[in-house]
Amino acid sequence: MDSALTTIGLPIALGIIMFGLGLSLTVQDFRDVRRQPKAVIVALLCQLTLLPAVCFGLVILLDLPPVLAVGMMLLAASPGGTIANLYSHLFRGDVALNVTLTAVNSVLAIITLPFITNLSINYFGLSESVDLQFRKVVEVFIVVLGPVLLGMLVRSRRPAFAANMDRPVRTASAVILSVLVLGVLFDQRDQALGYLGQVGLVTTLFCFASLLAGFFVPRALGVTDRQAIACSFEIGVHNATLAIYVAVEVLGSVEMSIPGAVYGLLMFVYAALWGLMLTRWILPRRSGQPSVP
Repeated sequence: MDSALTTIGLPIALGIIMFGLGLSLTVQDFRDVRRQPKAVIVALLCQLTLLPAVCFGLVILLDLPPVLAVGMMLLAASPGGTIANLYSHLFRGDVALNVTLTAVNSVLAIITLPFITNLSINYFGLSESVDLQFRKVVEVFIVVLGPVLLGMLVRSRRPAFAANMDRPVRTASAVILSVLVLGVLFDQRDQALGYLGQVGLVTTLFCFASLLAGFFVPRALGVTDRQAIACSFEIGVHNATLAIYVAVEVLGSVEMSIPGAVYGLLMFVYAALWGLMLTRWILPRRSGQPSVP
């Protein structure tokens, strides 16, 4: 697809979202990993090992076409982002932990995302048609981390401005993601219903599996409720914009971006429902306290 949406809109959208992420980060956030290593390590292990394994099992079980299967694996390899932080804030998670996880995982994704995607491309037999080469990895590195570093620089020089822009940029990120998702689906409107039929179930199952694993695995390993909520949204709300960008701009496949687009549309609803379940039923039952209003 060679349109204004992808050549101009998609890089700008990703840049704004990653810049907004940078506005919420400081160098200290990376250092804070040492203060809460257990929650960070557990969440990252879930994100980097458990979720790709779960996603791989789902695409095999549901027998997805190879291009869509790789698109799902690309989505599974994408880190969390500003939307995850927003949901954690809304449902009383440890937002500081979210920020730390997002910072660390965004850096790690420069290595893990190409690795998982290339394994998937080779496994599903697409190596002759698409390839994630070193030059493209560098391109992703620049597009992803460049705006983040710029946002961090702005915050260090203009902390008041960064604080004032935090909520507007988060809101803009959600709006931009929605427009981007609808744009991709509109571009593929002739096949959109077919794609929804093919990946609607797998994206739904993957989203809930991510949210559930992100909460219950850390809790089983002794992480606090607030930290588990943060882990759940960080692990369960993936950066669909990054997945769409890599699929379209790096791998040159609009079809491969469909899982990210469908997921990006559905996860807003699923994450909100999960947050309500957590605060109104699951956590109150665990503590014996009345539900959170």
